[in-house]
Amino acid sequence: MLELSKPWRLTPNGLVAVPLAVLSIVFALILMAVIASDQIEVVSVAPLLIAGVLVYAATLFLLAWTGFASVRELETQGSTDSLSQLPNRRALHADIERFSEGGDEVAIALVDLDSFKQVNDHYGHAVGDQLIQQCAELLRESCGSEATCYRLGGDEFAAVMSGPVSGTILEGICRSLLEKLSIPVQVGDRQIAMGASIGLARSTADNRLPSSEMLRRSDVAMYASKRSGKMRCTWFNKTFDQRREAMRELDDEMRCGLADGEFALAYQPLVNASTGEIVAVESLLRWNRADGRQVGPNIFVPVAEESGLINAIGLWVLRQAVSDALRWGDITLSVNISAAQLRNPEFPIQLGEVLEDTGFPPHQLELEITETCLVLDPVVAERTLDLIRGFGVNIALDDFGTGYASIGFLRQFRFEKLKLDRSLVELAGEDDGSRAMMLSSIAMARALNMAVTAEGVETNEQADMVRTAGCDQIQGWLFYKALPAAEIDQIISAQEAQLHPKPAQESGKAA
Repeated sequence: MLELSKPWRLTPNGLVAVPLAVLSIVFALILMAVIASDQIEVVSVAPLLIAGVLVYAATLFLLAWTGFASVRELETQGSTDSLSQLPNRRALHADIERFSEGGDEVAIALVDLDSFKQVNDHYGHAVGDQLIQQCAELLRESCGSEATCYRLGGDEFAAVMSGPVSGTILEGICRSLLEKLSIPVQVGDRQIAMGASIGLARSTADNRLPSSEMLRRSDVAMYASKRSGKMRCTWFNKTFDQRREAMRELDDEMRCGLADGEFALAYQPLVNASTGEIVAVESLLRWNRADGRQVGPNIFVPVAEESGLINAIGLWVLRQAVSDALRWGDITLSVNISAAQLRNPEFPIQLGEVLEDTGFPPHQLELEITETCLVLDPVVAERTLDLIRGFGVNIALDDFGTGYASIGFLRQFRFEKLKLDRSLVELAGEDDGSRAMMLSSIAMARALNMAVTAEGVETNEQADMVRTAGCDQIQGWLFYKALPAAEIDQIISAQEAQLHPKPAQESGKAA
C-alpha cells in the first residue's frame, strides 16, 4: 500500500509516457469492443466505456497526486539547506516577514564561525562539511523549541524568534552556543577548536524593519564582534553605521590620496649596538593630506586592510622603498608587511617583480611582520614566507612581546631577526620581571640563530641595558628619528666618508 508521506514518483519521461500508455490502452479496448459488438454478444459497450472512464480518471488522480507531492517536496528542498538540513536564507526571510505581521518583537542572531577557512585549508572540505553539520547540531540544541535556526551558506548561521523579550532570550541562547563552542568540536577522530562571532538585531512594532535590513544590521554587529576579539555577542548600534560611513569616506580619500601622491615614506635608521654605525633603515608610511592634515598609520592602515586597499598601498611602499634604498650601498632595508598582504596569494609574485624591475639585492631586503599575522592564518603565513625566502629575502618578527607568538611559532617560521617591542624595553627598565622576560627572549632568539633588535630606545640607560643584554641592533629616538630619504642620503654619505676617508690629494707638484 502506498504511503502518503512517500508518494509514488515518476521520472520526467514517465510523467509523459504513463498518461499516453493509459489513454492508448483504454481507447484500444473501447475500439475493440465497438468493432466486436456485432459479432460477440457477451460484449457490452456501455460497461467498457464506464470502466475506461474510471481507469482514466484514476490515472489522472494518481498523476495529479504525485505531481502535487513532488511540487511540495521541491518547495521544501528550496527552503532547506542540503548539508545541515536547516532552513536556508529564503526560509529566514519568509519567517521574519511572517513574524513581523504581529505586534511582537522579532530578534535575529547572525552566527559566523571563526577561522573556518583555516579548517578547510588544513583538513580539506570533507572535514569542513562535517564540522558544519556538527555546528548546526549545536545550534539546533541551543535553540531548542524557543527559536528557529538557519544556515545561510558557507560558515554563516542564524537564529530567529518572536515574542515578548525575544531579544533577551535569543541573547541567552547565543551565549549558550558560545559556551558549547569553547570546547573543541569532535569531528571523526579529530578535536577541532572552533569559535564564533555573533551579531544581534531586533525589530519592534514601533520600529518594524524588513527582513533584509534586520539581516544587514546583524551582519554589521557580527563584524563588530570580530573586531572586538571574537567569541562574543554584540547588539547592533546606530553608531556602527556611522563608523562604517566614516570608514567608507576615509577609504575614498585614501584612494584619491594614493593617486594624487599624498603618501610619502620616512626612514628610521637602526644602529649597530656596539659601534653606533647605521646598518639598516626601516621604511615608515606617512599620509600628508592635501588639506594639510597628517593622518597616522594607526588610523588609516586598519581601514585600508578592511577595504583591501592595503595591497595597493603596500605595493607602492615596497617599490618606493627599494628605489630609495638603492642609493644607500649595503644598508639593509626593512619594510613592514600587513596581515592582509601576507594572505594575498599575489604578494610573492609582486615582490619578485619589484626586485627584478629595480635590481635591488634581495639579501638586503628585510620584511617585518607582526605576531598577529601568524595567529590569524598560520598555514597561509608559512606557505607565503617560504615563497618569499625563495627570493633570498629575510623575514623579521616585529613587536615581539605583545603576547601572541609562542616558542613553537618561532621554531616553525624560522625568522632571521626578532624585534623586541618598545613596551617590553620600557618595562624592562622599571621592574625585574619584565627585565627577566626581555633577557629570556634574547636568549631564546640566540638559541634559534636569530639576530635581535631593540625598538623604542629613548634613553642612554635603555641603550646600555639592551646592549648589555645582547641586542645586535638598536632603534629609537635616542639615535635617530624617522627622516625623509634626502636626509638619510646625507647621513649615510657622512658615515661613509668617516668610515672610508679618501686619501688627501697633493696641493702642488713636488719640487
